Amino acid sequence: MKYLAIDYGTKRVGIATSDDEGHMAFPLRVVPNSKKLVENIAVICKVEHIELIVVGESHNFHGKPNPIMRDITPFVAKVKEVTSLPVEFMTEVFSSQEAARITGENSENDASAAAIILQSYLDRAKERSVP
Repeated sequence: MKYLAIDYGTKRVGIATSDDEGHMAFPLRVVPNSKKLVENIAVICKVEHIELIVVGESHNFHGKPNPIMRDITPFVAKVKEVTSLPVEFMTEVFSSQEAARITGENSENDASAAAIILQSYLDRAKERSVP
């Protein structure tokens, strides 16, 4: 199963994909958060043969949704509608900071953050499937 992950930001959105077997995550690209965002994601999903989308869920230190979740929630609903793909959330605490620590500050950090979110999701799914 091939996955796509989204690190949603108000200006830029990081996109990552998994390998075809769904074992490893790789940064794909950073796209601007524009009116064509959902359309662009739908195209990527079709080209990459995506079967499930993972979206970073933004919470504060108390486990409460950050203000950006007000934007993410309707965005996810639109992605589900346009792509007809299942969408799941994965907590994304410190993914952007971790990406910057690993790769340094650069224009592709959002894609690296999406890859970190996706790898966490894949690792958790693997743990759940092990008896």
